[in-house]
Amino acid sequence: MKHPFVLLGLALLLASCMEQPEAFDNTPQGNLDALWHIIDTRYCYLDYKGIDWDSIHHVYTRRMDSIEADDRVQLFDLCADMLAELRDGHVNLYSDFDLSRYDKWYTDSAANFNAAVIRDHYIQDGRLRTAGGLQYGLIKGHDIGYVYYGSFSSGFSSTNMYNVLKASEHCKALIIDVRDNGGGSLSYSELLASFFFQADTHTGYMRYKSGPGHNDFAEPTKVTTPAHGSIYWGRPVAVLTNRYSYSATNDFVNRMNRAPMAFTVGTWTGGGGGMPLSSELPNGWMVRFSACPMYTVDMQDTESGLPPDLYACTTPEEEDAGIDAVLERAIEAIEGMGN
Repeated sequence: MKHPFVLLGLALLLASCMEQPEAFDNTPQGNLDALWHIIDTRYCYLDYKGIDWDSIHHVYTRRMDSIEADDRVQLFDLCADMLAELRDGHVNLYSDFDLSRYDKWYTDSAANFNAAVIRDHYIQDGRLRTAGGLQYGLIKGHDIGYVYYGSFSSGFSSTNMYNVLKASEHCKALIIDVRDNGGGSLSYSELLASFFFQADTHTGYMRYKSGPGHNDFAEPTKVTTPAHGSIYWGRPVAVLTNRYSYSATNDFVNRMNRAPMAFTVGTWTGGGGGMPLSSELPNGWMVRFSACPMYTVDMQDTESGLPPDLYACTTPEEEDAGIDAVLERAIEAIEGMGN
């Protein structure tokens, strides 16, 4: 199956539309109970994260006494606080006046990326060209190409990638920088990875909920990264990561961990291994939640992130001096190959 995530996501969405949901009143307590029930029956990481969701329901039901019955802002904040107990960047509550999000998965970590330092100190002529969502150039003083991809929501084509690789055709290696890439489309994750495989390759698994129980999952489904077919980079490629490499970026790194000439440098990715779905509360607010967990080929859950092959972190003093320790570590590893 060429696009398992897209097809499975559509199937799950259709299935969820056909379900007859439990009825809840459009009252403050009814909306809180509806939100709790959606997470209880459809969220995929309650047991994985060791969350006592029943206890949390009791805690937040007691907190209902502290809010005004007609104060929708207070109700929104209470519901948002309950969702924050999931510690999941894929979980959001949407209303016409606010959006809740959980961001401690990366805000408590070092930034470990400064685009200006790279442009001003590492890129030949200080210029990055743009091809679709990709920025690219050459590392000065080295036969190494550099590609920065800042969002998997920014599209690019095979022609874009052909021109990117053409600019590095005389280089001995390539650096793909996905630091501070918070994710986007899994289709672009698959496409970007495809240029580094000579053959279709098993790169992971996914599972989806098959019932309302916390551990009601179908059997794992293989995820395959297809080889592009007409474009292939057969030389070393270093993938640079930081904690804000999240969601579709996490998926890309998981795929690249199986690419024959690839290695990762930096810090743990941010995770975000659950494919999200959405549902509606009685008052019209929408909740997005992780529904389908994704795994490595060894069936290790990717929700908490993926470790790098080579650890590197830039200190504030290094950044002030115009040094990117992650990029330096990648260059060092590339230059050391074959020695």
